[in-house]
Amino acid sequence: MGQLNQPLALTTAGPLEVIGVRCYPWTVFDVLGLPPGRDGLRVFEHPVARLQGALQACVAAGRIEDAVALLARYFLHARPAAVDGTVFKAGVAMLEARGALAVSAVAAAAHATVRTLERKFKQSSGHTVKDVAGLMRFEQARNRLWAEPRTSLAALAQALGYTDQSHLSREFKRYSGMTPAAFARKRRP
Repeated sequence: MGQLNQPLALTTAGPLEVIGVRCYPWTVFDVLGLPPGRDGLRVFEHPVARLQGALQACVAAGRIEDAVALLARYFLHARPAAVDGTVFKAGVAMLEARGALAVSAVAAAAHATVRTLERKFKQSSGHTVKDVAGLMRFEQARNRLWAEPRTSLAALAQALGYTDQSHLSREFKRYSGMTPAAFARKRRP
């Protein structure tokens, strides 16, 4: 599906099973075997598509664990991604801080200079460290407002490491096209 700027709402008459694979921005090009870049939409068929028949058979038979195991085997053994230690350490630090680290702190955690980290991160993901950190915080804000639309925006901004509520609003609008207040209003019953 790609990156979603809002939660996906599904309606079903019966049970629904979803199997998702989340690729962090700093790993996606390596996992998919693509050169990094922001040159627009790319249409391609990835080898994981060959698993579709086997996955459908597992799901139809109610063997969800088998489907998940099939995907896990594929991603663990199909093609080892080239892992850059600096980028990996930076990603771990960003995940642990939930996107609320300054670029200089991310660089320190990765044992690199800011310039080296930015260059490697851009090569690896096509995005800057700051962009990915902003997206991580946006996702947390969006998810919290989706689950709890009456959440105080000032408290949410503070909890997620934004400088203030207006900073949260600017960043939220940058990624979703609407303010957090408008998003929460749409979500309220």
